Amino acid sequence: MPALRWTRTGLEITQGTGPALLLGLLDNVLRGIGQVMFQNNSYSGLLFLLAVATQSWVLALALLLGSAAATLTAAWLGAEHAPIRNGMFGFNGGLVALALLVFLQPSALTWGCALLAAAASSVVMAAMLRAFASEKLPALTAPFVITTLCCFLAVARFGRLEPTGLMPTAELPQAATVEGVVTLTTLLIGVFKGVGQVFFQGSVISGLLLLAGLLWASPRAGIAAVLGSAVGALVAWGMGAAEPAIRAGMYGYNSALVAMALSCVFLRPGAATYAYALLAAAITPFVAAATMASLAPLGMPALTLPFVLVTWVFVLASTSLSQRQNDSTS
Repeated sequence: MPALRWTRTGLEITQGTGPALLLGLLDNVLRGIGQVMFQNNSYSGLLFLLAVATQSWVLALALLLGSAAATLTAAWLGAEHAPIRNGMFGFNGGLVALALLVFLQPSALTWGCALLAAAASSVVMAAMLRAFASEKLPALTAPFVITTLCCFLAVARFGRLEPTGLMPTAELPQAATVEGVVTLTTLLIGVFKGVGQVFFQGSVISGLLLLAGLLWASPRAGIAAVLGSAVGALVAWGMGAAEPAIRAGMYGYNSALVAMALSCVFLRPGAATYAYALLAAAITPFVAAATMASLAPLGMPALTLPFVLVTWVFVLASTSLSQRQNDSTS
């Protein structure tokens, strides 16, 4: 039997020696990138990485190194092999490093902090997996949110890290006014940018590449992402959200993640589950708006916190609704 075998989801290693180990690590790291959108597939991870690279090779490198740092840290700490191989520690680390390079000015110190924070996310992930084990509640991207917000809050006390113009300005929440005219074009652009914003990419091209990666691994997940993003954009439009925010996909990405999580990962498939997932996707823009308003005085971004909160509530509620899978993944 050969030491290396390529499968539809990635690389399978039967013997661990030199180059095989390095290829195996790369496969684990790419699977970690794929797991950002629930895909245990290194080919999808490579497409996701390419989607980021089309806009910025620096951000793509941050995503790759962050996933690697988190994966290696989990292995060093003695985590079980299967979760490491499936990318379950890499995805939070990749997002942490990506976020720090998006919201902080790039420098050697920023890169060092990004990799340190990515490694720390594996510790947070391990702690949450243990804490939530009895309820079989998934950690999702909570380690990413916790680690990243801690880093951003620390910037206020560390003078050598400078935020970029993308960091929200600290201000008290104010009554919103309807801004701009939302057209069909706005909504269509917002749907695909909403998929892209999962990786902080405000580009239709990035969104389409991410969608291609989803469709390769799971057509059902790709459809769920588009429908979830569309529902989020439509609800935001109906509630009078600003046109630039809808066009940028800011109300779509959390809804896309919620729709994928509930319809493709944690609940048994079926008509009732799909309706349940769309209901959750429709509620997510309200949670997103509330989260953004709550964090506005701190000048902090919402990240994927709305996705985490909504998914936790709907997964827990599904126990009484007899919708939950027996063996949900983390």
